[in-house]
Amino acid sequence: MKILLCPLSDGGYLYPAVATGRELRRRGHHVSVLGRATAAPVAADAGLPFAAAEDFGGHRAFSATWWGPQGAAQYRATVRAARETGADLLVTSVLCNGALLAAETLDIPVVVVGLAAHLWDYRTGGDDEPHLGRTRQSRTEGCLGLYSDLREEAGLAGRASRWGDEPLLGDALLLRGDPELEYPGGQLPERVRHVGPLSWEPTPDPADVEAIGDHLSRSDKPVVYVHLGRFFEGRSLWPRLNEAFTGGRFQAVVEQGRSTDPQPAPDADILLVRKRWLGPLADRADLVLSSGTSAPVLAALLRGKPLALSPNGSEQTLLTGACLRAGVAVHFPNDPSMAATALLESAWRDDGLRARAQALGSRLAATDSAARAADAVEEAAGLPAAAPADAAA
Repeated sequence: MKILLCPLSDGGYLYPAVATGRELRRRGHHVSVLGRATAAPVAADAGLPFAAAEDFGGHRAFSATWWGPQGAAQYRATVRAARETGADLLVTSVLCNGALLAAETLDIPVVVVGLAAHLWDYRTGGDDEPHLGRTRQSRTEGCLGLYSDLREEAGLAGRASRWGDEPLLGDALLLRGDPELEYPGGQLPERVRHVGPLSWEPTPDPADVEAIGDHLSRSDKPVVYVHLGRFFEGRSLWPRLNEAFTGGRFQAVVEQGRSTDPQPAPDADILLVRKRWLGPLADRADLVLSSGTSAPVLAALLRGKPLALSPNGSEQTLLTGACLRAGVAVHFPNDPSMAATALLESAWRDDGLRARAQALGSRLAATDSAARAADAVEEAAGLPAAAPADAAA
């Protein structure tokens, strides 16, 4: 089977799809990647053939920043690339409306790789779920509106979607978290399944890892890994970071890939990095501070690290709420009236918080998530289910 991976090219979306693709290639399928030209080194590291979306008219088509406005370009680029590669199936990510409609136009299955928790309405239940931001209903209606607008633009509005009233799920939606991260009583739609973290990232440069380690070793302060997601609204978190890491107990290593306009104070114990990987940094940390996006949350949990979360929109608020309910995170509000250092100190010393993070992380790590995801892809393609790993030959 020929499979085209066409997720958003940002690491938090691309890497889980690559993890799925590598397992599918191991099973004998032909797997290639379509994405922004900047993703070519990632595909090369994964050993997968790559096609640049720009070569198919897809400028900005697979950028998380432009996922809404560039849906039409994504649709056209995916159709063209899938036809050129002879794709039998697409693997995409949430927010890729263009890829969903491309699959419909081409009449081939599409599997959607999701986030650590379900983003949209439950099938039933969850009506009393508290919200740090938008409600599920509001988020679902907004996403469906963009999908419907693009469907009309693509000339597909006159026929019924084969996915009925849940088109955003594709033929299967794969969640990378754990059932504990869903709201109690909420029932997921039938095409949604948990597959686990799908943890993969490009190979770190040993020299880079060593240099960062040497820098952090100059101080005996505990390390906090800071990984901020996309900024949507409200005040910048940088004043809080400077407060927390200037003259206090902790030092920080801050991934600046999604942190717009980083502003570390001159005397702050902050090391700015820009890397395609985060694993070795999370390994070194005693605590992970994030806005609540899936990649750093899952990386922290897989390593048994407690979390401090400061969401400012979108997925971040939903996943933060899930982590607070699970008892693996504390809320780190962007409120100058609350002492930042004291909040970090409390989380760092909370043995119960750490134990719960380790327990949930162990459960996630025990899941052969790439195999589960590949099973779902093959099922969507109508292939027979794989035999259990321990089945007699």
